[in-house]
Amino acid sequence: MRFMFLNHSAQRHSPELEVHIAKLLKSYASPETTFELAYPEDLGGGAVLSLLEERKALSGLHHILETPALVKKAIEAEQKGFDAVIQSNTFDPGVEASRLAVRIPVIGLLRASLHFAATICDRFGVIVPLETHMPHTMRLVQTYGMSGFVSGIRTVGLYDTGDLSGYHDVVIQRTLEVGKELVAQGAQAIIPLGGKIYPYVVTPEELEPHLGVPVINTKAVGVSYAELMARNNLTHSIKAYPCPTGLDPETVSKRM
Repeated sequence: MRFMFLNHSAQRHSPELEVHIAKLLKSYASPETTFELAYPEDLGGGAVLSLLEERKALSGLHHILETPALVKKAIEAEQKGFDAVIQSNTFDPGVEASRLAVRIPVIGLLRASLHFAATICDRFGVIVPLETHMPHTMRLVQTYGMSGFVSGIRTVGLYDTGDLSGYHDVVIQRTLEVGKELVAQGAQAIIPLGGKIYPYVVTPEELEPHLGVPVINTKAVGVSYAELMARNNLTHSIKAYPCPTGLDPETVSKRM
């Protein structure tokens, strides 16, 4: 199986982080599965992303503006023979739109993790990096019909456009603080969002013993879902996501 692991923006990771990501993905996958880290073009959302990152006010606007570039990349993935696209960002940018453009599976880490968590408990809490992530996350949860499972959303108040590895202990401390609050309020599992933090800086295995509930690794769930679908020749329903055949990637960015 061959999967495209698609970054949400054109901003490339450092070579060191790419190596780290590749190693993590391989550890979640079957031996025969391979990954290609891919980046979309900047079709107009890059400047907004930079501004929102600078102000630490990531509201979801940048993900909306990135959608055409992500759809274009999904079409390219299908044409190049990939078995699935896994969106690396935990807020599922471009996933719903891409499913309207291709027949290969397009995996959203948030949606997959919400449904996975619902199979192992009745109520779970969600942790996000910034307070501005909270409204967008709740809207996504409502769109997916999963509001009844979410006991609460909390923020760790951490986000950095550079290297977060030096914040490991701070991330642990803040995540445990809000995680324990969520557990005290009835969460039976925790989904930490923000892929640059979890699991790239802090892994769920480091948090779980201190929280006493399952902590969901969104990247691992996404890989497993992609393998499940590819191995069994499954994809999203054509009734739910009707799409044309033979769509050209350039059509997405071509002016009328």
